[in-house]
Amino acid sequence: MNDSVGVDMAKNRADLVLKNGLIVTPGGVIEGGVAIADGKVVVVGSDLFLPDGERTIDLAGKYVLPGVIDPEVHLGSHRPLADDFRTETRAAAASGVTTWGMQLTSLFITGGADKVKGPADIPNFTQAMPAFYAASRSSVIDFFLTPIVSTEQHVEEIPQLAKEHGITSFKIHLQMQGPWKPAWPHYAFDDGTIYSAFEAVAKLGPPAIALLHCENWEIARVLENRLKATGRTDMGAWDDRSPWITEAGHARTYLYYARILGCPVYVVHATTKETLAEIDKAKAEGAVVYSEVGAHYLVLDKDAWKINVPLRDRSTHETLWRALASGAIDCIGSDHVAHTRSRESMETGNVWTTVSGFPSRVEGMFPMMLSEGVNKGRITISRLAQVVSENPARIFGLYPKKGAITPGADADLVIVDLKRKVKISRDILHTVTPWTIYEGWQATGWPVMTIVRGHIVMEWPEGEPRATVSDSPLGEYQRRRGA
Repeated sequence: MNDSVGVDMAKNRADLVLKNGLIVTPGGVIEGGVAIADGKVVVVGSDLFLPDGERTIDLAGKYVLPGVIDPEVHLGSHRPLADDFRTETRAAAASGVTTWGMQLTSLFITGGADKVKGPADIPNFTQAMPAFYAASRSSVIDFFLTPIVSTEQHVEEIPQLAKEHGITSFKIHLQMQGPWKPAWPHYAFDDGTIYSAFEAVAKLGPPAIALLHCENWEIARVLENRLKATGRTDMGAWDDRSPWITEAGHARTYLYYARILGCPVYVVHATTKETLAEIDKAKAEGAVVYSEVGAHYLVLDKDAWKINVPLRDRSTHETLWRALASGAIDCIGSDHVAHTRSRESMETGNVWTTVSGFPSRVEGMFPMMLSEGVNKGRITISRLAQVVSENPARIFGLYPKKGAITPGADADLVIVDLKRKVKISRDILHTVTPWTIYEGWQATGWPVMTIVRGHIVMEWPEGEPRATVSDSPLGEYQRRRGA
């Protein structure tokens, strides 16, 4: 690589200059720094070629990565969306996330699920968008929206959402299909809805994509009844209720339909070798398929908690790490939710009555990748930058504005101290959630600064008890453009 890139600047002085760092690029790691002006990267390279800055920071050999782009968060699922934007985007900033992909049902946005008496009461996203924009005003980081398609009406408005709101990604919770039920008031759809959604997304052209949660609950129902009959109540029974066949079987079926209809697909929660085999098969047959895994599937086993899709047996960890490092898995996603309940009030000692979905996943995601991945030799730091930033930016239509440290890109950066040792506890977190699944873990490697479009939104100086996160609502909605 040349000593510097983009040295022709409109002005001779930058707003912020980072020096004496290790810049992580797709081609490797280079020594030097980054200059930022007007929220954009303007120079990348040797310190000798960097301009003066209104503020200059000596990174003392720390790593500089493009800001984390987390494609999967479910705000508004347990309290009003505006409240979650206010607290949880700060939690995300504390963990290096600069852009967050909001995967929301229309009722997560508008509220009022308790008032839905039938499918006709489920609001359209066109109706919900004003409430979405209003709720997002307190966001500290940038964000985009992936609507969760759950009715025929949602499919019909896909072209309008793309044109008017710059939305190019649409998710389908395959496990929720079927007639409307009071227990799941957000959903009323079937295979015909999915077929039509694939058609609509395909017609938009790149970078439009359909996201699939693969988990066949109709099979899981049968297995759950058998497990209950044998007296199983342990947490690990949740994986046995919804094993690999429920995930891989859905992948096989719906990747086939997507290929026939020419619809690119992103498989959320690819957690088994059988699912990865189905993705490889679909690619070989001509399908465009990407996949995601959560950091929690790489470090926690099925006895830790119940979530969907389930945590798997510890024997799967190395298989998933290798798939992530090799390119068989493309992205990392937190699947973050915000509970306000204590662990004691959620965990009953019986898996069937324990509240599903452990919280505070976003603040564990990137640190786990650094500590358990990079520092243990399972993934290089350059590959990590790809899976947490460049790949999601490309897949979700944000690249090269996001996901790269190159002149002209948004100055979204995360500074990493690979030697920082942190004992994880509730006291260091910023989420509203009063507990973390990683309580007591000793991590080595931690994000110590987050920068969003040139603004420092998080700093954790050495010796301070926890990171300081900005209260400024700097976040901007990211419109995406299709073909």
